[in-house]
Amino acid sequence: MDVIADVVAAAAFVLGTVLTLAAALGARRFPNLLARLHAPAKPQVVGLAFMLLGLAVSLGDPGIAWTCVLVLLFQLITAPISTHLAARAGYRTGHVRSEDLIVDEYRRDIIDSQRE
Repeated sequence: MDVIADVVAAAAFVLGTVLTLAAALGARRFPNLLARLHAPAKPQVVGLAFMLLGLAVSLGDPGIAWTCVLVLLFQLITAPISTHLAARAGYRTGHVRSEDLIVDEYRRDIIDSQRE
C-alpha cells in the first residue's frame, strides 16, 4: 500500500510542478498585462492543488490533509481577487491598451462616473 501511495504522491508532485511551470512560462511569454495575469491564475492554483494532494498522500496524516484542504480553499478564494485587483490597477495606471480589449466596460464606467 505504501508503494501505491508513493506513486500517487509522486505523480501529483510531477503534475503540479508541470502546471506551475506552465503558469510561469505563460506569465513570461504572453504579450500584454491582462494575458500575463490570466496565464498564472488558473494553472498555478491547480498545480498547487496537485502538490498539496501529493503532500497529503505522502505524509498520510489526516491533520496535515485538512491543513492542505484549508490552504487550497484560501488559495481558491484569494487568487481570483488578487488577479482582478492587479488587472484593475494595471488598467488604471495605463498599462492596459484599450485596443487589446473587445469590450471596455470599465472605461465606460469611469467616464460615466466622471460626468456625475
